Amino acid sequence: MSPDDRYDVSGLSETQFEPGSDGLVLKNLLGITSSAEMDEVEANVLVVAVDYLVRMYDEEHRFTANDICEFHRVWLRGIYAWAGEYRQVNVSKGDFMFAAAGRVPALLSEYERDVLSHCTPCKFATRVEVVHALAEAHVELVLIHPFREGNGRVSRVLSTLMALQAGLPLLDFSLIAGEGKESYFAAVRAGLDRNYRPMERIFAQIIERNVAES
Repeated sequence: MSPDDRYDVSGLSETQFEPGSDGLVLKNLLGITSSAEMDEVEANVLVVAVDYLVRMYDEEHRFTANDICEFHRVWLRGIYAWAGEYRQVNVSKGDFMFAAAGRVPALLSEYERDVLSHCTPCKFATRVEVVHALAEAHVELVLIHPFREGNGRVSRVLSTLMALQAGLPLLDFSLIAGEGKESYFAAVRAGLDRNYRPMERIFAQIIERNVAES
């Protein structure tokens, strides 16, 4: 877990971090204590997981809350005992508090009913509609933050699978790394008021670059 992605956690004891990691690496099945090593392992297994999930879901699939849990489980089941399970602790990033842990199951049910049901399958007549669906589904999932770790990446997996349903190439999210992080987090915050336009601009740029390079 890299420093940039680390969260403040309420109600989490030190025993849930891997002994010897100085509180930098969550307790894991591999006994990894180095955050750099964990970052590499998580990244490597994510590539394998995405390849599997791309072949698992077709262009007509309507995604559900259970699918979101499956993304997480497939990716992290060999690393964390709680892979695929909703978090039991409250988390925040800086001064931004994500949804309370106790509300996560209900919020994911609402997300399935109100967002996934009309944003997927992501097959729309225009690129504008596709971009809106990607932005709304992405922002709302990040705001719920259903898991203890890996929420942004799971949200990007969903976006990738939705983009493929829309006939787009695999998405490259390098635009939101580095200097792009600030704009990305601002776009997520805008979603608190159901303003998805900032995230739509980000997805439009990502898609434009990916299509040009494909």
